[in-house]
Amino acid sequence: MTTVADILKYIETIAPTYMKESWDNVGLLCGRKDREVRKILVALDSFRSVIDEAIAEGADLIVTHHPLIFRDPLMAVNEDTETGRCVLTLMEHGIAAINAHTNLDLAPGGINDVLAATLGLENIEIINPEGTDEAGRPYGLLRCGTVAEQPLENFLATVKTALKCDGLRYVDGGKPVRKVAVGGGSCADGMFEVTAAGCDTFVTADVKYNQFRTAFELGLNLIDAGHFHTENPTMPVLAAKLQAAFPEIEVNFSKRHTDCMKFY
Repeated sequence: MTTVADILKYIETIAPTYMKESWDNVGLLCGRKDREVRKILVALDSFRSVIDEAIAEGADLIVTHHPLIFRDPLMAVNEDTETGRCVLTLMEHGIAAINAHTNLDLAPGGINDVLAATLGLENIEIINPEGTDEAGRPYGLLRCGTVAEQPLENFLATVKTALKCDGLRYVDGGKPVRKVAVGGGSCADGMFEVTAAGCDTFVTADVKYNQFRTAFELGLNLIDAGHFHTENPTMPVLAAKLQAAFPEIEVNFSKRHTDCMKFY
């Protein structure tokens, strides 16, 4: 019998808790460790649509990147907040929720390695590693790699297609694209590390107005491809890893979860 504890132990091998940022909340956030798992649903978030999908599919566990309970203090579990309603629904249906957040961002083979590979980068390296894992592999947040030198316009088309974006926000730093850094989600603060590493282009998300201006002044091509689209490519990869590790159970990647932000 495969239990929630078994899944949690496996996730710890691919995204160890010690890799997470100090402010983060990861692991089993809802459910019993000894509960049997026969079906898993993997998604970027445990939003209500994903929970409804899990219920419809008869899933026993949701595995996500983003935590169900994050920075807002959860003072009560009731219907007064969206988080409370989600937790109640999971509990009422006996569904557990596990997440790997910044630990999966930093881990080898995690969010940023998948993002780099999805964009076709070669010679992928970690910018400023934060440590090494038990196997001696370095881990850290940002990745960089190379592509065949090309105009920014060509690379923008590649990013939009590869990540299935409806649109991109970007700053033209006035350079062709050759050495590219990536940081899935909100990583624009890393642009100084990126430029120090000799990168001419940076793909990330949630970029603020003043950060675009700073990138322009640095001569850095800065591309905002959206939080969802820079992180979601890792979710089917995670689902495949779980399926390979636990062939006796059914692992599905969410079909309902999409980016709520649209372009007009």
